[in-house]
Amino acid sequence: MLRGMNGNSVGFIKEDPWRIFRIMAEFVESFEILSRLGPAVTIFGSARTPAKDRYYAATIDLAKGLAKHNFAVVTGGGPGIMEAANRGALAGKGKSVGLNIELPFEQKGNRYANVPVHFHYFFSRKVCFVKYSMGFVFMPGGFGTLDEFFEVLTLVQTQRISQFPLILFGKDYWSGLLQWMRSTLERSALISPGDLELVSVVDDPEAAIERVLDYKRRVGPPETVPKGFA
Repeated sequence: MLRGMNGNSVGFIKEDPWRIFRIMAEFVESFEILSRLGPAVTIFGSARTPAKDRYYAATIDLAKGLAKHNFAVVTGGGPGIMEAANRGALAGKGKSVGLNIELPFEQKGNRYANVPVHFHYFFSRKVCFVKYSMGFVFMPGGFGTLDEFFEVLTLVQTQRISQFPLILFGKDYWSGLLQWMRSTLERSALISPGDLELVSVVDDPEAAIERVLDYKRRVGPPETVPKGFA
């Protein structure tokens, strides 16, 4: 007998079909809003980064520069690095998008997102991070940032989405992970030769912006329906 997570088979049968409609509504609302953005870049990073941290300041500069080049800036809508990115985009007079999800301990929507979108489900939020972006910057972060990095990297590596710029910001932070990937994954042939070339590492906001601009110059504006989402 099928049972729900609480072990109640009757509740599972009654509740799950209706949950589909909630999921559909979340996609319809978010797609309608985000489809109007134009070229966008998603910035990921820790919700716990304080305002005095150097990466917070660098994120403001990065997002402000992207906004001045007419990119919408997309974040998870919360505090820390997300707040810094939304703050920079707003200062640059751009579209500052916050895909917010309420979490029990650390996630509250920040006040710098002028295009707020609210989610209940993590997976629908993740789709929206990728669907409307043509570049991704990963600032230092924890489990959530690493999850987002490997998920987007996997989509590019498997050619489910285009080879968008995947930019790791902060050589000090990311060098250990990349060294392990080379010495363990690549050496053991668990990834293909050249897979790590899909990622670039920078320490300067202007360098990150230039990588995004270079991609846009080479391929033009983003497709209406990106590869992998048709």
